[in-house]
Amino acid sequence: MGLREDIERYREVGEDKRQDLADFIQYGDLGQSLPDEINIPIKIIDPPEFAYDRLDRGGIGQGEPDVGDPVGQPQPQPGDDGEEGDPGDESGEHDYYEMDPEEFAEELDDELGLDLEPKGKEVIEEKEGDFTDMTRTGPNSTLDFERMFKEGLKRKLAMDFDPKFVREALKIDGWGPEKVFEWARGSGIRVSKHWLDEQYKAIPQDELATYESIEEMEESVPHRSAAQKIREEGIRHVPFRPEDERYRYPEIIEEREKNVVVVNIRDVSGSMREKKRELVERTFTPLDWYLTGKYDNAEFVYIAHDAEAWEVERDEFFGIRSGGGTKISSAYQLARQVLEERYPWSDWNRYVFAAGDSENSRNDTSENVIPLMDEIPANLHAYVETQPDGKAINATHAEEVDEHYAESNEVAVSYVNGPEDVTTAIYEILSTEAE
Repeated sequence: MGLREDIERYREVGEDKRQDLADFIQYGDLGQSLPDEINIPIKIIDPPEFAYDRLDRGGIGQGEPDVGDPVGQPQPQPGDDGEEGDPGDESGEHDYYEMDPEEFAEELDDELGLDLEPKGKEVIEEKEGDFTDMTRTGPNSTLDFERMFKEGLKRKLAMDFDPKFVREALKIDGWGPEKVFEWARGSGIRVSKHWLDEQYKAIPQDELATYESIEEMEESVPHRSAAQKIREEGIRHVPFRPEDERYRYPEIIEEREKNVVVVNIRDVSGSMREKKRELVERTFTPLDWYLTGKYDNAEFVYIAHDAEAWEVERDEFFGIRSGGGTKISSAYQLARQVLEERYPWSDWNRYVFAAGDSENSRNDTSENVIPLMDEIPANLHAYVETQPDGKAINATHAEEVDEHYAESNEVAVSYVNGPEDVTTAIYEILSTEAE
């Protein structure tokens, strides 16, 4: 086995010893990872390497000691002077095992005993098919002339009329262009007022009272339909219009893509100190990775709130802190607006995850938050309470939501008092949606 193969073997051993996934979620450095690349620490075993024996002071040649050039003097080592070396203060060398969200989701399913099947809603264009669809614009080579001719012919049949028959109506006693125009339109004859005016002027005065009534005229003059007239006289002109033009283009073969939007809501009020913020990050970040791995297309919305709510970038979301009070309903109002405007329920799977220490304005949970949760359709609503230092007297939001939705499988409530509770909370949230 060569040195290169030996190094690869040692590295594989190191990868096998990467940090356990649950330990990584609970205690690892999540900040070393990216949204699409999870880096899990592994201990790298030192690979074999050449080293000089520091006790051998000779050269590399054969013969007497004074023959040949020495390779070099050994460097002083801790303990050479007879004293014990000082203990080191640096950690061992680490590398990272790179995992994409799909692999992370698979391993988390195995770790927690889950198997969430994502839903597919969004329809996307996949490839071009035959030229069966139509559009109003396109190159002349794709113009559907047959369809255009049929449209023009239908218009001619609808608009054409027997001019002799209509002209005889102008000879009814007491009728003129106005009366004939009204009669013609009522009979479905598409004649213009201008044409009637011109024909009326050409009729001799002694013929204007030829008929006493329309009934007499209809009995005396045969009426040809547009179709009969075309059969007898043929077609000299077809009235095309621009709106008759249709151009063929390829049919789009569609497939359903599994899309998801995750709304992450976090309380950033003065009571949300560092330990609480860290627990939110430890819970939300793996959930984001998991859903990214499960769905073809995942988008994320981050909303921070104290007494008011505003949308932030992911980089700000876990670190931001304000000094204001708390009104959780402000975040749900903004979430509803964002989802309605950008992520319609008919096209997107939705997850709304909120976290905080359960402190809220008086009656805001029952009077505002719960009704808003009912108004926002989603695959799952979840609230994560983070209380590492003991619960405050007014921290009742999670309990109120939990009690109200006790029988629902569309709302999950979890309690995280320390890192050891994080994987349990993730399981409770994802298993609720899976049900």
